[in-house]
Amino acid sequence: MKPTVHTGNTKVWRNGRMQDGTRAIPEETPVAISYNGSTQAVMMATPADLEDFAIGFSLSEGVIERPEQIESVEIVPHDDGVELRMWLGGDVAARLQQRRRHIAGPTGCGLCGVDSIAEAVRPVATVGKGRSFSPQQIIAAIEAMPSLQTLNVATRAVHAAAYFTPERGIVHLREDVGRHNALDKLAGALARDRIAAANGIVLLTSRVSVEMVQKTAAIGAAVLVAVSAPTALAVRMAESAGITLAAIARSDGFEIFTHPQRIVETDRNGAADVA
Repeated sequence: MKPTVHTGNTKVWRNGRMQDGTRAIPEETPVAISYNGSTQAVMMATPADLEDFAIGFSLSEGVIERPEQIESVEIVPHDDGVELRMWLGGDVAARLQQRRRHIAGPTGCGLCGVDSIAEAVRPVATVGKGRSFSPQQIIAAIEAMPSLQTLNVATRAVHAAAYFTPERGIVHLREDVGRHNALDKLAGALARDRIAAANGIVLLTSRVSVEMVQKTAAIGAAVLVAVSAPTALAVRMAESAGITLAAIARSDGFEIFTHPQRIVETDRNGAADVA
């Protein structure tokens, strides 16, 4: 498999003088996603956790409804990229053929290739009731992320998406040069482990745009927390989807934009109120 980090030689201007230096930089490679021998999308991504990416992308794009609908996943390295080759069964394959679209995805692109305005702002299913969390648990979740972002510790150049529960802490964390890719990888990891996302919090190190809300709704998470701010459309989408959106989250606090009822001062009796 392709390396995820390279070491580059640099010239460093610091403390009033030029000197030689080195810098760890993340890999970015074309990743082609194909179904039944036909390419559906090409995204620029970090070549790690690619089976999670294949499954998560398929779920968030609505190609499949559950991982079992993918009969096989093959990761095929090429000289200039990687192909994620998946095979789908009968009805799923036929449905995909009817709605097939091509996506040319530069880094950080989450809606490239959609063919209508309506598709770009498509409504999402309303998430379930979920459970409540205390402000202290939200902050604990955010503070737990940085030390687990091993690729970002090395490069300071990638995004992360994580899933947290008060009982287990950070359950899964995935990194990528593309924030949408990181969230798709997280979706795939949760699906493969059959984790009900409604019981925890999805965490993002990036800003919250509308497609990040759409992907969170597809995961089924009722609470989304990000270190950066949301867009106005993302706030409207989270409101309509029933998602609690908290952002600008730091160790000293955060702001709640939608459905604040899930964030309470204390969890009564320490128990989660799960839908």
